[in-house]
Amino acid sequence: MGLPLLVGAITGGLVGLGWAVIAAVLCGGVPAAVIALGVRSGRFGNHHITDRSQRPKLIAVIVALVVVALALLVVLGAPQVMVACVAIMLATLAVLGPVTVAGWKISFHTAVAAGSVVMVAWVLPGGWMWVVGLLGAVVVGLIGWSRAVLGDHTPAQTLAGAVAGAAATLATLTVLL
Repeated sequence: MGLPLLVGAITGGLVGLGWAVIAAVLCGGVPAAVIALGVRSGRFGNHHITDRSQRPKLIAVIVALVVVALALLVVLGAPQVMVACVAIMLATLAVLGPVTVAGWKISFHTAVAAGSVVMVAWVLPGGWMWVVGLLGAVVVGLIGWSRAVLGDHTPAQTLAGAVAGAAATLATLTVLL
């Protein structure tokens, strides 16, 4: 939820935040609520959806919400950077979703973290890009380490997630911006 808000604030101030709210609610808030309700009702074992068999339907719901957000932003004439921010989410899901459905538990956590670092570095002016990139790499590494220590992923799954998220983000930004 935080990435669209940060990108909106950096690139468009208060007006950018207005556009970002649409993306944040549809791409972050509603999926978080779906997960919370799923855990509470017993459909999901926990909020990390560690049971891979529970992920495909959730991924489909999230993809649908991201597509709705993207269409809404395009139709309403949102700034291209906000459209790109949501398109990145769809691109990342397009890479990670099939991998997960095929049975390998690639890390969504590291994918989102690495993609966020790339996006923020892209929209920041000048020398800040390198600061964000370096600090972000450390944070992504720590997230990957923690996911492996918790036993939720192997180191390979966290690394693959980080590479996939960063690559999907960079490719989308290159095409759209």
